[in-house]
Amino acid sequence: MRKKKILPIIENLEIIDTGSEGQAIGKTEGMVVFVPKAVPGDIIDVQLTHKKKNFAEGKTINIRKKSDYRIEPKCSHFNDCGGCKWQNFEYSEQVKYKEKHALDSLTRIGKAPIETIEPIAPSSEIFYYRNKLDYGFTNKRWLYDFEREEQENGKEINLNALGFHIPGRFDKIFNVIDCKLQPEYSNEIRNSVYEFALKNNFSFFDLKQQEGLLRSLIIRNNLNDEWMVIVAFHKNDEEKISALMEHIKAYFTKVVSLFYVINTKRNDTIFDLDLKLYHGVPHLIETLNGLKFKIHPKSFFQTNPKQTHTLYSIACDYAELSGNELVYDLYTGTGTIANYMAPKAQKVVGIEYVEDAIIDARENSRLNNISNTVFYAGDMKDVLTAEFVDANGKPDVIITDPPRAGMHESVINRIIEIKPKRIVYVSCNPATQARDIALLEPYYRITKSRAVDMFPHTQHVENVLQLVLK
Repeated sequence: MRKKKILPIIENLEIIDTGSEGQAIGKTEGMVVFVPKAVPGDIIDVQLTHKKKNFAEGKTINIRKKSDYRIEPKCSHFNDCGGCKWQNFEYSEQVKYKEKHALDSLTRIGKAPIETIEPIAPSSEIFYYRNKLDYGFTNKRWLYDFEREEQENGKEINLNALGFHIPGRFDKIFNVIDCKLQPEYSNEIRNSVYEFALKNNFSFFDLKQQEGLLRSLIIRNNLNDEWMVIVAFHKNDEEKISALMEHIKAYFTKVVSLFYVINTKRNDTIFDLDLKLYHGVPHLIETLNGLKFKIHPKSFFQTNPKQTHTLYSIACDYAELSGNELVYDLYTGTGTIANYMAPKAQKVVGIEYVEDAIIDARENSRLNNISNTVFYAGDMKDVLTAEFVDANGKPDVIITDPPRAGMHESVINRIIEIKPKRIVYVSCNPATQARDIALLEPYYRITKSRAVDMFPHTQHVENVLQLVLK
C-alpha cells in the first residue's frame, strides 16, 4: 500500500484574516493557510492536512500567542459542532469581519462603485436567537477518541444519538446535550425525547442500512414562547408513535403544534411528505412590526425573528415608498417582505417558485387584512415575462431576495428591460449578489449598501443594496 505523505508543521503562523467559509487565514512564504477555529491575532503552530501549490489547510496544534479577541466559547460542543465556528471570537470583532467580507465581495467581484456604505447592523441577541433547529437520530454516533479506546477494550458504549452532523461527515452525528442557538426549552424537549427513546427501546435510524424507527426531529418556536415539534419516523409503528407523541404532549405544555411524519425515503426532507397533526393547531403565528405571519411545518421563515425586523426595516427604507408605488417582490417566499411593504405601497406583486409558500403568502395577507397584494407561483425566469408585466403593470420598485445562488441571468435581463426606478437587493450571499450587480451596474447606480448580521458566531452575513436607475 502506498504510504500517505506526512505534511509539515508550520510554526509561528500569524492569523491575519477570516475566509468565506469561516476558517481563519494565515500566510507564509507566499502560501495561504486555512485553519478552522483560529482567531485573527493568534500566533499558532499548524499541522498541515492538505497542501496545494498556493494554499494549504491545517489544524492548530499549539497556540503560541492568543489573540486579544479570543474568548472562551460558551457552548460545550464547540470543538465538535460545525455550526458556531466563531464562538471563540469576540462578537464586536465578528461583525467587523462580516462587514469586510460583504464589501470585499462587492468591490472585488461586482467592481461597481458604492456611493454610501452604512455600518453593519449587529444582532441584538447573540445566543438563543434561532426559532428553528433540525436534529437527526442515529444508531452509530460519532465517538470520541477515549470512547473508541474503551470500546476496543470491551466496554459497551451507547451508540445512539440525537443531534447534529459532524462537519464534513454526512453519516456521523454527535449527541447534543446543550445547544445555545435556540431557547432552553428546545434542549429540554430534545433531551427528553432522547431519554424516552432509550428507556423504551426505540430503534434509532441507521443511515447506511436504512433501518430504525426514529429518523429526525424539528423544533420551532415563536417570540410568544409557543412551540412546534415535528418527529419523523422511518416506519408506521402506531403504538410507538402514539407513545412518543403522548409523552411530548403531556410533559411540554408550551408545544401547541405537534406533528409526525413517516419518511421512508433515502433523504431527510419532509417537504414532499404528508404530515399528520397529532395535537394542537397546525401552525404558529409570529408577529413582526404589528403584522401576523402563519408558520406551518413546511414554511420558510427567517430563523432570527428579532433581527428579521431590522433586515426588513432596512429594505423598506431603501425602497423609499410614498404609498403610490407598484412593487414587485421577487422570490417572495411566504410573502413576509411583500406584506411588510404593502401598507406603504399602492400594490405589491409577489412571485415565488414554491406553490405551498404562495398559499401561505396569500393567507398571511388575509390574516392581516391586506388587500393590495397578489401572488404568483412558478419559476421566476418563466413567470417574469413581458406579458406578465403588461398584465400586472410596470413596477416602480423591485425587491429581490433570491436564494444563495443569486438570480438567473435571464431574470436580470428582464429587470433591465423593465427598468424600475429602484431595486432593493437583499442577499444571503454577497458573492452572488456582487456577480449580479456587475450585470446591473451599466444601468443602475449602487447608492446604498448595508450588511446585516442574522447569524452570530458564524461567517454568514446578509447584505442589502439600493440601486437607482441611471
